[in-house]
Amino acid sequence: MRPWILSEVNYGFVKDHHYDVAVLPMGATEPHNLHLPYGTDTLESEVIGGLACEAAFQRGVRVVMLPAIPYGTETNQSAFHLSMNLNPSTLGLVITDLVQSLVNHGVHKIVILNSHGGNEFKPLLRELHGQTPAHLFLCDWFRGISADLQKEIFTEAGDHAGEMETAIGLAYFADLVATDPDTGTIQADDGAVNPTRFEAVNRGWVSITRRWDLLTTNTGSGNPHPATADKGRRLVEGVVERLSGFLVELADSETDQQFPF
Repeated sequence: MRPWILSEVNYGFVKDHHYDVAVLPMGATEPHNLHLPYGTDTLESEVIGGLACEAAFQRGVRVVMLPAIPYGTETNQSAFHLSMNLNPSTLGLVITDLVQSLVNHGVHKIVILNSHGGNEFKPLLRELHGQTPAHLFLCDWFRGISADLQKEIFTEAGDHAGEMETAIGLAYFADLVATDPDTGTIQADDGAVNPTRFEAVNRGWVSITRRWDLLTTNTGSGNPHPATADKGRRLVEGVVERLSGFLVELADSETDQQFPF
C-alpha cells in the first residue's frame, strides 16, 4: 500500500490520517499514432502524479493522489475510432463535484494535474473562484513546468505522440509501446502534419480547433523515432522534482486572507 495513492489505501488507514493536499490527474482516451496506447495521457498523469506525491509524502506532506479521470475532450479527434469524448462543460461538472467532495472532507488545497492538450481548465478555475472554499491550482505538465526541460532533452518534443510522449512511454510503460521485436524500432509514422490554407494559423497568429484527421495521417503530430527511455526518465524526474517541491510549499502555506500571496 502506498499511502499517497487513494485507490490503494483502505478506510482503516484513511480514518486516522487526514490529507492536506489532493492531486487530481486528468487524462484522455485517444489514439497516439500507431505505437502508443490509447491511455497514454492517463498513464503519464499517473506516473508523474504518483512520483511527485511520493516525493512530497516522503518530505512529510500529507498528500493524496486521486484516481485519474481517463477521459478528456476529443471533439477534434472524433473521426478516429474509439476516441472517447467528454465535452468541456461535462468535465467541468465532474471536477466541480469532485472538488465539493474534497471540501466536504476538509481538503481545501487541490492540484489538477492535466496530461491532455485538449483539456482547457483555466476557465473552470476562474468560474469556481469565490464559489468554493477550495484553493485550486492547475499544472499542465507538458507546458510551463517542463518547457525548458523539453528544449534541453529533445530534438523536437512534438505535439502528440512525438518524441517526448514516446520517450515517457519507453521509460515507464514500454510493454505498451509497439516496437519491432527484432530491431526495437518504433512502429509508427514520422508524425508529419499538414498546414492549413491560412498563413496566420500556420504561424500561430490565429488559433483554431484542429481537425485531427485533416492535420495528421495516423493521429501523430511530431516525430517519435528519436525517443529513448533515458530521455523520458530525465524529463519526468525534472518535472517530479519541480512539482513535488510545489506540493511541499503548498502544504506548508497557511490559507489566510492573503493566500496565495
